[in-house]
Amino acid sequence: MSEQITIAGKSYCSRLLVGTGKYKDFTETRAAIDASGAQIVTVAIRRTNIGQTAGEPSLLEYLPPEEFTYLPNTAGCYSADDAVRTLRLARELLDGHKLVKLEVLGDPRTLYPNVIETIAAAKVLVKDGFDVMVYTSDDPIIAKQLEDIGCCAVMPLASLIGSGMGILNPWNLQIIIENAKIPVLVDAGVGSAADAAIAMELGCAGVLMNTAIAAARDPIMMAGAMKKAIEAGRESYLAGRMPKKLYSASPSSPTEGLIA
Repeated sequence: MSEQITIAGKSYCSRLLVGTGKYKDFTETRAAIDASGAQIVTVAIRRTNIGQTAGEPSLLEYLPPEEFTYLPNTAGCYSADDAVRTLRLARELLDGHKLVKLEVLGDPRTLYPNVIETIAAAKVLVKDGFDVMVYTSDDPIIAKQLEDIGCCAVMPLASLIGSGMGILNPWNLQIIIENAKIPVLVDAGVGSAADAAIAMELGCAGVLMNTAIAAARDPIMMAGAMKKAIEAGRESYLAGRMPKKLYSASPSSPTEGLIA
């Protein structure tokens, strides 16, 4: 698509951001990301080797930073201090890289975000010069506070991480989108191409996903399906859907000039 998304001053053709975890190996990771067309890839610094573990295969060998924009994330962090420490390590490993995904979790069972710790971490990271894309709840007030702090994108959940339940509260998402002056991307909970298309039809700037692709029966095929869904959903949003009319029939064909 000619229309691009701009995040932290850089433009991208793809509005689909994908994770790099949960695949059977790095070869499958690369194949799925190629099929998705994604240009931004997330990596969990605490779980994936990008050079911090010498002698082990590194994701950098399969997804060279020259070809993809890395989005280091703080998956597995449960405090602001832990998240800040993790992203500072990522910046060191990636030669001063500034674009990061902040997520501070509330508990290990639901992986629901701890918004209090998230806000605290966001303040430190923005002040420290990071470009922060932030995972949060679908609370419009919290989303606006994170924007006001200086985050470059806000990413409310569609439903719980890894649940595949889809968008459970489209009304909150619409409020967040309407009030935001920065990109709003759905992050977490997408399970199918239909979910991705709905997110884009609501007006989201993009969608970030991992499990929906990696846990599919055929990850490479699903990655391709997600690419198409993102594009179709965006075009549908831009085209503007017809209004819904309860009990108001409107024939598809003209009613004048009928053949007698």
